[in-house]
Amino acid sequence: MPEKESWINWLCTQSESKRQRIISSLDPAELEALDTEWCFKARPEQVSPPGEWNCWLIQTGRGWGKTRTGAESVIDAVRSGVASRVHLVARAASDVRDVMVEGESGILSVSPPGFRPEYEPSKRRLTWPNGAVATTFSSEQPDQLRGPQCDFAWCDELASWRYTEAWDMLLFGLRLGIHPRVIVTTTPRPRRFLRDLAKLESTITTTGSTMENRDNLSPVFIKTIFDRYGDTHLGRQELEGELLDEIPGALFTRKLIEQSRVKEHPPLERIVVAVDPATTGKETSDESGIVVVGRAGKDFFVLADLSLRASPDAVCRRAIFAYQEFQADRIVFEANQGGDTWRTIINGINPQAATKNVHASRGKFARAEPVAARYEQGRVRHVGVFSDLEDQMCNYLPGDSKDSPDRMDALVWAVSELDSRSHRDISIDPGENFLPQVFF
Repeated sequence: MPEKESWINWLCTQSESKRQRIISSLDPAELEALDTEWCFKARPEQVSPPGEWNCWLIQTGRGWGKTRTGAESVIDAVRSGVASRVHLVARAASDVRDVMVEGESGILSVSPPGFRPEYEPSKRRLTWPNGAVATTFSSEQPDQLRGPQCDFAWCDELASWRYTEAWDMLLFGLRLGIHPRVIVTTTPRPRRFLRDLAKLESTITTTGSTMENRDNLSPVFIKTIFDRYGDTHLGRQELEGELLDEIPGALFTRKLIEQSRVKEHPPLERIVVAVDPATTGKETSDESGIVVVGRAGKDFFVLADLSLRASPDAVCRRAIFAYQEFQADRIVFEANQGGDTWRTIINGINPQAATKNVHASRGKFARAEPVAARYEQGRVRHVGVFSDLEDQMCNYLPGDSKDSPDRMDALVWAVSELDSRSHRDISIDPGENFLPQVFF
């Protein structure tokens, strides 16, 4: 088998006479297998590695083929009888359904003829013709994994899971069969527990870049994405699949954020929902940053990142949801981006919502410096993991970043608002918003 490409791609590079000679030597069953079997289409690094491993950790760039590799590995394990009870886990329930199960490279799409599982979304279940069953789970509901057992598991985008208690619960249930195994497919992020996982002798790690799968990607995508992100820190992580540390000159560092992470927060005296609105509401617009932060004494607690790319009405409804869900004191809008308009929309939806416009008189970097100082003082705590927000914070360099750091801006507005006013003696119990979690 070729060392760096799939068998079919290798076959296409041969002379016509050699291709004809090889194809004519195959019987009908082999010809059908050539068209349907993953082993002929996969690159060598996409095939399940040999050996007595417990975890196959696939940390690669976007478009490398992680999802296809995970789906095909599950199908192969089920069809060969290695797996009969499978757990499929992603960050959110929608990710399991839309990517791992129903996605273009998901299990239903790539299953061979005659071996396609029956999918019952309401039961979170896939059932194969041989009786094997897979159950879907969301990392946002780790208690779902208490009790269920499996002999094989596939976890997608583990680095982005907010609460890693789901990973702990999965491992407790990975106990059926002679040699239960788990496959992890994820874009690399410098999370401590991922580094620890990669160091285990029982873990096999595969790394790779987007370009390794260029034969199956649109040339337009390749050109666009590398023109924009090539030779950038974000590109090295998201495209080259590199596990990076700190960026010289960045205000925020991974180390500071990791040191600030907590499992729970105390009763809060004030809570603010901060919104950094996009200039337009188109699909190609920047995101609108929506971040929830609370204050207890001298400390600040980041509670949620609800940022999204949507219409002004949808953004305002998300902000109101956060305001009500977290019993916030007010919603803060950046007025430089049409704050008055957004405030009018908010008041039209919920006239009782307390709102405030804030004006940016300094640049983003200057506004963020006092907040970064609070991190250095150990006064800002992240309750859980906010991967997209933290990536934006640690990748932002003034004059160098190509995207607007809307999530970071919203965080800065929230902390600045809580830091600028004397907090009232009102204690807000975490209540239903409080989810104590376990971290590595």
